[in-house]
Parts: sequence; structure tokens; C-alpha cells
Amino acid sequence: MLFTSLNFLLFFPILVLLFYFIPLRFRVFYLLLSSVLFYLNASPIYLLLLMGVSISTYSFTFLISNSKSESRNRFYMIANIVLILLPLFFFKYFQVFNNYVLQTLVENNLHWPLPKLEFLLPVGISFYTFVAIGYTVDVFNEEVKAEKNFTILTLFISFFPLILSGPIERASNLLPQFRTWKQINYAGITSGMKMMLWGYFMKLVVADRLGIYVDAVLNNINNHNGSTLLLASGLYPFQVYCDLGGYSLIAIGSAKVLGLDVIQNFRRPFFATSMAEFWRRWHISLITWLTDYVYTPLSFHLRKIGMKGVIIALMLTFLISGIWHGAALTFVCWGVLQGFYLGLEVITQKRRIAWEKKYNLNNNIFYMLSCMALTYVLFSISQIFGRAPDLRSTIEIFRKFFYEQGSIYLDITTLVFAIFGLMLVLLKDINDEFFGGKYSLFASKSISIRFSSYIIVMFAIILFGVFADKSFIYFQF
Repeated sequence: MLFTSLNFLLFFPILVLLFYFIPLRFRVFYLLLSSVLFYLNASPIYLLLLMGVSISTYSFTFLISNSKSESRNRFYMIANIVLILLPLFFFKYFQVFNNYVLQTLVENNLHWPLPKLEFLLPVGISFYTFVAIGYTVDVFNEEVKAEKNFTILTLFISFFPLILSGPIERASNLLPQFRTWKQINYAGITSGMKMMLWGYFMKLVVADRLGIYVDAVLNNINNHNGSTLLLASGLYPFQVYCDLGGYSLIAIGSAKVLGLDVIQNFRRPFFATSMAEFWRRWHISLITWLTDYVYTPLSFHLRKIGMKGVIIALMLTFLISGIWHGAALTFVCWGVLQGFYLGLEVITQKRRIAWEKKYNLNNNIFYMLSCMALTYVLFSISQIFGRAPDLRSTIEIFRKFFYEQGSIYLDITTLVFAIFGLMLVLLKDINDEFFGGKYSLFASKSISIRFSSYIIVMFAIILFGVFADKSFIYFQF
């Protein structure tokens, strides 16, 4: 069930209405049932897989909590991680490996016992797998107690706003909230609805309109020159931001309406002045997960080799991030490139800080804007690897940038609406970043201004939104 579908627009108000009428003690079961129905609508065949991950995680964390042996607990932790990773590896990576081997052997007139495999990737598997792994590690490290209530744990893993594309939540934040339900909080409900409204604007008006142009160009690389490809490549990061950022706001807002506070997923990333800062602002739940469960353990084990250890840990962390995004060489290159950016910043950090202090550059608006522009350009370059269908196409895009200039293909109507919407998104981000949200129309003290802004945004969504039942970009991951 897509957030942008008519089904969800009927499902969610009914869910909320009933949620606040049922007794508090039944809310966990009610939300679990609602989450199951939500997932059945999105991916009915793979509900058993989701339940299997929940059962495995509950069983092994229960064993960990009842064992005094660290070696045995480590075995339970590793066993559960392996078990819940197996479906992810099978559906996301095995078929790619099998089909590649099959193609290679067929080209050389050799036989491979397995046929070509084509599976639909279970929706949300990358996200709920990370949630389950994080919880298992936290129980092993005694950062959270093992949840004894199977219904609560299953709800944590399958909570409907988060299961398809995150944010990737932590047990320490969400599990206690499932035990301490509050009565109706009108401020929370209105705050959540505002988030959802703006999320729909970002997705339908900006991301999906940008997507029309970006897809028309980057899905037909051979038919466009380097100038057009450069424009589409420059717009793609904004498309992803408004797509995943819009999804995140709808998800966080949905949870807020139900009285639950969920981790923030984006914090105005295009105002970052370095790649390190960018990754503290972009897809925050994924990056903090990778930091806590991959980078920190790796850097700890590699601490004896100093800065080299830090760089190796960064490279491996983003290599894993790239592979998590997709089983393709392009995503491996994406991860390596991100690791390279961050490693270079680590190497030059002391000199850069000294240089900035010497010339007081942190207070120089032109220097800060230049750093923001450079960060955006570097990220845009990496995103070409993430967007292109294969490495050959990526190389072709870069070749055309330099050797095939020409007139730019413009879809005027699409771009005008998309860029106008994008300007509003960036203006809101500027207000939040530099003025603390002081000029937010949604938070105005004037009732007439607030309600007028709600109505204008709703009409903008209705008039300029793209209602093509288009899925969110991160569903493919």
C-alpha cells in the first residue's frame, strides 16, 4: 500500500479514528493487525518472511537474555543475524550472481544447473532486516532488555509507517513508547498532519515532477547530449531528497498522529559544507545505523593503525552501504566514491581547519556557499553511479558531459512546476536552517495564515501533483 494511493488515504483516517477509541491495552495488538493488513496490501506473498524474521529475532534475543555465557550469547547473536540476512542475500544478491554466472557460461557454451532466476524483491526487506539486526546487537550489548512480549516486538519490526522505506528505528526509542500510550494529544496530531501534508507536497509536486524529466533523460542516455544529461544529473539529487524526504515526513507524521515519536531522517542536507556533514544530515537513520553497527566496531578493531584504520573503516562502511543499496557494480563504485570523499576529508582535516581559522573563513559567506556547492557537486557525481543502469552507461554519461555538448532538451511545463515546488522546499529549508523556522506559515500565530497555507498546499498537490501511482525510489532497495 503506497502512501500516495487511494487505499492509504482511506486506510489511515479509519485506523486513527478507531485507534483513539479502543482501550489503551489493546492498542499494540490493533497496530500490529493494522501493520499486517498494510503489508499484505503491499507484499502479501512475503508476509511469512516478515513473520519469520520476527520469530527468529524474538527467539534468539530471548535465549540471549536468559544465558549467562558471553560466548553462547555471541553465538545466538551471530546465528540470528545470519538467519535474518539469508533472505536478504537470496532475494537481493543470489539471483544476480546466478544470472551472471549463467550468462557467462552460456556465452562460453557451458552448462549451469540452475535456470535463470527472477524474483520480486520483498518490499521493505532491507529496512526491517536492519531493524532486527540492530535490536539483536543491542540486546547482546545489554543496551536494551530483550522484549518478552512477542506482539510488541513484532510490531516494532513491522510497524506500518516505517516498514517500506524507514526511517530505521531503534528499540531504545520505540519499544518504550509501545508500553506508555498517551491519551489524545491534539498538538501531536496536528503536528503529524502538517508533516504528512508537506511530505505529500515534496513527493507528488516536486519529486514526481522532477522524475518525469529525469527519467525521460537518464532512461534514454543514447538519445540525449551531455548538456541535457548534466541538467538531469544535477536535478536527480533533489528528486531523491524530495522523494525519500517526503516519504520520511509522511512516515514520521503518521507515527506522530498515533502519538509516537520517530527518528528524524533528513536535516536540510544541501546546506552541508563537507561530505562528513552531509552524511550527518542525509538519510540519518541509515547512516547512524551504519555508524553504530559497522563503522564503530571496525574502527575500534583497526585503532592500532591510526588514521589508516579510520580510512579503511570508512571505506568498508560505505562499501557495505553501496552493496545494501543494490547488487550492482555501479553501487559498489558509489560506495567506494563516498568512502574516498570522506577519507580525503579525514586526511586533510587538520590543514583545512587551520586554514579556515587563519583566514576566518567560517564567517565568510562566499566561502561557505562555495563549500555547499562543492559538496552538492560531489554528491551529484556519486549519484550518477546510483542512477545509471550499469557501469557502461555511467561511463557514457561522463563521456558525453565532456565531448557531446549541445542544446538542452526541456520539458517546459514539467520543469516549471517542479522547479517552482523545489524553490518552495528550499525556502522552507532556508527558514528552518538559518531562522529557526521563525517564518513558517504552518506555525504562524495567525489562524487565518495557518489555514490559508494548508489550503494552498493542498490545492497545489491536487493541481500540480503527479498521481500516477508511482512508487517511492527507495522501494527498490
